[in-house]
Amino acid sequence: MRNLYDREVARFRLKTDRIVQLFGSVGDDTAGAFEARSPRSGEKLFIVASTGEGWDHVSVSCQKRCPTWEEMSYVKRLFFLPGEVAYQLHVGEADHINFHENCLHLWRCLDAEVPLPPPGLIAPIRNDQRKAFYEKYPDPGPAKTV
Repeated sequence: MRNLYDREVARFRLKTDRIVQLFGSVGDDTAGAFEARSPRSGEKLFIVASTGEGWDHVSVSCQKRCPTWEEMSYVKRLFFLPGEVAYQLHVGEADHINFHENCLHLWRCLDAEVPLPPPGLIAPIRNDQRKAFYEKYPDPGPAKTV
């Protein structure tokens, strides 16, 4: 995650008495509360970011609805470096916790690299990309049954 004193992020930091009451301070380079505007509607996005216990975490909420994909992508680009993978989780029902119905989260594990599907499973591969793709992702052969 970016240093939260980075100019691009810090300009959105909330420094109100209410934030100090809620969190004990206005934050530091690894944590804080922020308010940005939706790139589409201009609506306020309330953002809480933190790093700890092996995770980067950014929560994004709107007052009357959940954030859109476009808004989550905007916040991901704002708070994470271009090469960092951040993701949303859809856990099993027994592990689901909902503290705020209009809030979504971005996570980044600091202790392990999260496996990603090969690009060919995400979108078709152009002919000019095939050689590089199969060099990086060789055919594993038939699936093993357990």
